[in-house]
Amino acid sequence: MTHTSNAFNPLLQQGGLPLFDQIKPEHVSGAVDVLLASASEALEAVTAPEFPAEWQAMSKVLDVSTERLSSAWGAVSHLNSVADTPELRAAYNEALPKVTEFWTRLGADERLYAKYKAVKPDTLDGAQQQALKNALRNFVLGGAELQGDAKTRYAAIQERMAELSQKFSENALDATDKFALYVEKDALAGVPEDVQNTARAAAEKDGKPGYKLTLKMPCYLPVMQFASNSELRQQLYRAYVTRASDQATEEFAALDNSALIQEILQLRQEEAQLLGFKNYAEVSVATKMADSPAKVIAFLRDLAQRARPFAEQDLDDMRQYAADHLGLQNPQAWDWPYIGEKLKEARYSFSEQEVKQYFTAPKVLQGLFKIIETLFEVSIREDQAPVWHAAVGFYRIERNGQLVGQFYLDPPARAGKRGGAWMDDVRARWLRPDTQQLQTPVAHLVCNFAEGVDGQPPLLTHDDVITLFHEFGHGLHHMLTQVNERDVSGISGVEWDAVELPSQFMENFCWEWSVLKHMTTHVKTGDALPRELFDKMVAAKNFQSGLQTLRQIEFALLDMLLHSEHPPQDDFMPVLRAVRAEVAVIQPPEFNRMAHTFSHFFAGGYAAGYYSYKWAEVLSADAYAAFEETALPDGSPNLETGRRYREAILEAGGSRPALASFVAFRGREPNLNALLRHQGMTAPQA
Repeated sequence: MTHTSNAFNPLLQQGGLPLFDQIKPEHVSGAVDVLLASASEALEAVTAPEFPAEWQAMSKVLDVSTERLSSAWGAVSHLNSVADTPELRAAYNEALPKVTEFWTRLGADERLYAKYKAVKPDTLDGAQQQALKNALRNFVLGGAELQGDAKTRYAAIQERMAELSQKFSENALDATDKFALYVEKDALAGVPEDVQNTARAAAEKDGKPGYKLTLKMPCYLPVMQFASNSELRQQLYRAYVTRASDQATEEFAALDNSALIQEILQLRQEEAQLLGFKNYAEVSVATKMADSPAKVIAFLRDLAQRARPFAEQDLDDMRQYAADHLGLQNPQAWDWPYIGEKLKEARYSFSEQEVKQYFTAPKVLQGLFKIIETLFEVSIREDQAPVWHAAVGFYRIERNGQLVGQFYLDPPARAGKRGGAWMDDVRARWLRPDTQQLQTPVAHLVCNFAEGVDGQPPLLTHDDVITLFHEFGHGLHHMLTQVNERDVSGISGVEWDAVELPSQFMENFCWEWSVLKHMTTHVKTGDALPRELFDKMVAAKNFQSGLQTLRQIEFALLDMLLHSEHPPQDDFMPVLRAVRAEVAVIQPPEFNRMAHTFSHFFAGGYAAGYYSYKWAEVLSADAYAAFEETALPDGSPNLETGRRYREAILEAGGSRPALASFVAFRGREPNLNALLRHQGMTAPQA
């Protein structure tokens, strides 16, 4: 019997955690076929005329079977994101159409839709009623009311879309991974020592002299911020902003995403029309807090207007500084990060590099766990599970000795791992209908931090610390839920423009002295972060918040306009130019192709939804204001407020509309004031 036989297939094991250390590309196809066959059987069983239209009975057959499929496929997709190899990619791409076809068929099955419509809501508890309501809406959005050719076409669109978004991601990853620039030491004047050491080690690994620069964030960003060599910055900038586009150099021409973007936009428009909507933006907001695309566009333009004077001031300050101190009379796009960093150092007399020496990864993690344990009345400790890489940790969260949830933590950047940071669910909390046992939730928390060099622990920038807290906010939302219905427990069923509330909420703690002082230790001296340096960081917190706000609005408005007003058969670059002309105060060069690697839009589920980050910032700033209003005399958070927040927002998960959870916590609807105050964009008091 060969090892590909399903008898030994780790993707087919029942219960327990994924066997990440045993899953191989050759397991994928066999397991997917078995699980698809079983899920299809379950679908036929529950849609048979004699099968009762009862929530529990259907769940026991269908949900149990589809959950097996989604957890196995989830494990494969996860490995595809964090441990990509040509073999795994091929196996993933071979199985993807089959998996997509099944979920599309399930979501559009009119027999199943009729069964759910026949379920009596008064036989369900509150969470199940919300899950039923969502399910009926999702059937409509999944094409269950379509007939004949329209239905066939809808399914074909879904399959093609899955292929296109996967290809988009691959091109973006390959264009990032394959770029390398080898330079001599003198080219790296100004670049931090730890970044240089990593670049030297990377060149050695390739058997090359000198230093290897890449487009991965732990290398790219510090070079842009600190390298005094403007030509080097220009070289890297150009390579970075032309990745996977028509502007890339010839050797990367095959990775151009232009045609994929066009086809994705056309298919989304066609899908929207099939479902009876004017455009894809309407489809997107149907499941969100925002009422309409027009409302979102108005919200973004209003915020842009409020932020603009602050952004213009930010830019004037940089121009002035560059002319007076750096001899740069006409700064270019690749100069701004450098000027910004230099101005920040001059104005607040500290640099990101200085701060970074205090944030060693183990200490930060310890501090993060402490705040979570205190605020949410839980304990976190190390646990055991099979992992995909030696750098991955596994932990459990308990309350009063009872297991609440578990999570994997994968911090470092490496080849074959897509950029960015994300949280994903491995499984949801669920009172299982097949065993009557409570299944506890498990989450993935993935970042892309620099690794430790020369035996030292990894050093995190303060931005990295914020990213870690952000992803943990998502993780807590998923893991601390008390809802027993799978489809609305944790992050499941939460409106997309509210799902960022708990993550952005956690970011606020990275600016509290009572929290930070416990999570810093200097990599060489062991000293904690000095209060003086912290005060400078806080003073610098809103440095260029006007510019940063406009940048986010530029992305969000582009996304919304591409999916609402733009004719998709036309070139989309004019839309990008128009948005930049309207919103941006720094105009990037003509060759900048930011959209070509923007996976959120074209591969990540945020299509016509990128505004959610700004929308949720309003919610999270307002939620955090409750902690500011009730803080203890030493500045530490009030545990009673922590408990109310946990119960109203985290534990409720998706079991009720997000607005209802927010009002349950704050006693009123959200407003913009706290956000503008937090970001220093309020007019000075007369």
